[in-house]
Amino acid sequence: MDLYRRVRLACHQQGMSSREAARQFGISRDTVAKMLAYSAPPGYRRTAEVRRPKLNGFTDIIDSILESDRQVHRKQRHTAKRIFERLRDEYGFQGGYTTIKDYVRSHRRTHKEVFVPLSHAPGHGQADFGEAQVIIGGVQQKAHFFVLDLPHSDACYVRAYPRAVSEAWLDGHNHAFAFFGAVPQSVVYDNDRCLVARIMPDGSRKRTDSFSGFLSHYLIRDRYGRPGKGNDKGKVEGMVGYMRRTFMVPIPSFASFAAFNDYLEEACRKRQSDILPGHKTSIKDRLQRDLAVMQSLPVTPFDACHKQAGRVTSLSLVRYKGNDYSVPVAYGHREVWVRGYVEEVVIGCGGEVVARHTWSYDEADMVFNPLHYLPLIERKIASLDQAAPLDGWKLPEEILKLRRLLEARMGKAGKREYVQVLRLLDTTDMDTLAAAVRDALRLGAIGYDAIKHLVLCRIERRPARLDLELYPYLPKATVTATSASSYMCLMGAAS
Repeated sequence: MDLYRRVRLACHQQGMSSREAARQFGISRDTVAKMLAYSAPPGYRRTAEVRRPKLNGFTDIIDSILESDRQVHRKQRHTAKRIFERLRDEYGFQGGYTTIKDYVRSHRRTHKEVFVPLSHAPGHGQADFGEAQVIIGGVQQKAHFFVLDLPHSDACYVRAYPRAVSEAWLDGHNHAFAFFGAVPQSVVYDNDRCLVARIMPDGSRKRTDSFSGFLSHYLIRDRYGRPGKGNDKGKVEGMVGYMRRTFMVPIPSFASFAAFNDYLEEACRKRQSDILPGHKTSIKDRLQRDLAVMQSLPVTPFDACHKQAGRVTSLSLVRYKGNDYSVPVAYGHREVWVRGYVEEVVIGCGGEVVARHTWSYDEADMVFNPLHYLPLIERKIASLDQAAPLDGWKLPEEILKLRRLLEARMGKAGKREYVQVLRLLDTTDMDTLAAAVRDALRLGAIGYDAIKHLVLCRIERRPARLDLELYPYLPKATVTATSASSYMCLMGAAS
């Protein structure tokens, strides 16, 4: 630039000729002419199109390959090298790789999507799920975390689940609405199969039954982004990445998902004091404008579950989402209803709940409650040793000792009494039963009737004694001494 300035001053103000300037400054007259024509170096300027004669006839093929890639997952699209290899092997291209690479770069640059800056009115939300590695109970696993973002204020709520199932979507909304204390007027979603059963030809969405019930309960207007276009809900997409980078690095470790979610909720609450770039007020202050136009919470939250009907099999099992859950054998072959929540599966018949199980996220799993099968095992006592519902059932050592004593003294009948003792768990808890069995072993009363009596003593908080005087309403038996003459009568009758 300094040389530029001195040449222009010499020629324009001091009257120096171009020839003299070229000789004095040691540059060509063409360079002097350019300096006099431009006040600053114009840089290299191409006056003609770049000629690529070897590409003639191949550009349409390249364009069609790149266009078809738009419908393919981004990790399986053609690279410039792969396009070059295909042109060389399939179409006889004689040019070099650099020619193809330059053309592909130019094509992709000119065909990039351009976006419109968006403004977000208060009172509306966006929702999505993300994934991250976590350690729960000492086991590293993939967690799926629900995110609800309010784009106007940038306030957010996050909750983690073992799977991104429909029940998690509904439960996440319930907790998010309770966290904010209000319900957004509308929420933008992607086309997740848990929410959208089908995209109709006219572009409308056929919602799943559970999601339709959720929208009806909260009176939310649902909106959807275009399939594969995450930028249609870019705020929550960015929030998912922010949460993963900020709250889940390094890999979080918690005893349970409940403890992890308590941590995430507190992190969302603390974040509200932040002032983000481009704003003069905190997230909490701007959240007030969101809350002012959001809807009030209904009296009760939505029953966040998936509902379906089922039939009990001959093994007293009900199938739900690929797994089998047990019910009492009395309900075998009957029609039942199933409600799947995030953490448990509830099974009922008519207006009665007959079984509750922790939801298994394994595949083809069989979840048993041993108590459901004890009445049947009592009748079919030969199945006791091979009963699958009893496998892995951890019983106190006292109860296992009781079984050994009963079987040693009574054989098959002892097994049946052992099962009858276990059936007391229908009306009492394991600790009470184990304590009653300890009392029975101490008193030497090894039998179902005695243990049942001792369980009742503990429930009524009476001393653990086999004393009928404590229960005057029970019938009493009078035992008298037998006279020797009675035996003599029997002996005489026998002779």
